[in-house]
Amino acid sequence: MKKGFYTIMSAQFFSSLADNALLVGAIELLKTTGAPGWQVPALTPMFALFYVVLAPLVGAFADAVPKGQVMFYSNSIKVVGCLMMLFGSHPLLAYAVVGLGAAAYSPAKYGILTELLPPSQLVKANGWIEGLTIASIILGVLLGGQLVGPHIAPWLLGFDLPFLSTGIDTAPEAAISTLVALYIIAALFNLKIPRTEAPLQPLTMNLVDLVRDFGQCNARLWADKLGQISLATTTLFWGVSSNLRVIVFAWAAVALGYGTTQASTLTGVVALGTAVGAVVASLYMRLDRATNVIPLGIAMGVLVIGLNFITNVWVAAPFLVLLGAVGGYLVVPMNALLQHRGHNLMGAGRSIAVQNFNEQACILGLGAFYTGMTRIGLTAFTTIAVFGIVVAGTMWLIRRWHLRNGVVHRAEMERLLAIARSDRH
Repeated sequence: MKKGFYTIMSAQFFSSLADNALLVGAIELLKTTGAPGWQVPALTPMFALFYVVLAPLVGAFADAVPKGQVMFYSNSIKVVGCLMMLFGSHPLLAYAVVGLGAAAYSPAKYGILTELLPPSQLVKANGWIEGLTIASIILGVLLGGQLVGPHIAPWLLGFDLPFLSTGIDTAPEAAISTLVALYIIAALFNLKIPRTEAPLQPLTMNLVDLVRDFGQCNARLWADKLGQISLATTTLFWGVSSNLRVIVFAWAAVALGYGTTQASTLTGVVALGTAVGAVVASLYMRLDRATNVIPLGIAMGVLVIGLNFITNVWVAAPFLVLLGAVGGYLVVPMNALLQHRGHNLMGAGRSIAVQNFNEQACILGLGAFYTGMTRIGLTAFTTIAVFGIVVAGTMWLIRRWHLRNGVVHRAEMERLLAIARSDRH
């Protein structure tokens, strides 16, 4: 891997670490302020909101500006969201602003991979960056749980700046203020990301042109035989994965009697399994065999339903590792295939923005669906069962869709095989 790749990974690690710790802090902030119960699952769709609304802009922006600069600006927006959460804004609104920063960050983060690395290294690069991202999820939720827990929170609250009253008086506020430092560290790594030789594409400020261009890119990717299946699969995976973090908090409360700090460790266990699956996939999967993992999506939905039959933490931990591993092994080759097709069909930033739009729309839709079930009073067990059935059924339909497509064009298959062979050498 080129030297700049490790700088990108470092920046991604600290930014994602703060993102995931912030979710735990926001959950605890809502609980301590007596917010209605439905607002906790609403955090996930609020984070996804700007991914969907600004998708036409962020992809074009990532292709028009050096991607290291885009990532720096994005982390600065996340800091603003944290400060809003600390100083009076509603947590859902402030978390949406953090999501705005993440929406701008993602096309640059993934788009630079296709500019920096050859296609033969995309599966391996995705395996490493997804593995590192999952590691940051594990450590992030654990960090967030500890920062709001009974051991570290009192120490943070006891730390006072001379002659300055910050107004930070609760454990979640102390945790959130600490996370600002992580975003600053990520921003410093962003400044060290090298400029690639990929040409910048002009950014039009005509909103109609941006929306039209984005719509054309979206349609082009959905029309591609390989692009549509990889896009559908990764879209569903991220929709499930993002909402599963909140679902585990609700499930752990009713099935195991866990609070926020204890439940955060189980969320980390799922992420651990995903990291293992991602690394294994990066070692053994090839680009030309990416679609072979589609049945694992059906298994993921079935495993979600299986949570309802577990009431013992010693059974829950390995089960959650398995659930995460299935997802990790599924997403890495499909994500690499999607990046490969998108990079060939349009600019890297636009391709990732289309991917983000669809994935975050799924997160938004599934999150709203889960929030709605919670708001009308369905139990956690019922919502988990319905959620798992929807996931398994949708993945079954995607598999049928892929089988109906038949064999992709021979020229493209031969190209993927050539890439796989060059990867082995």
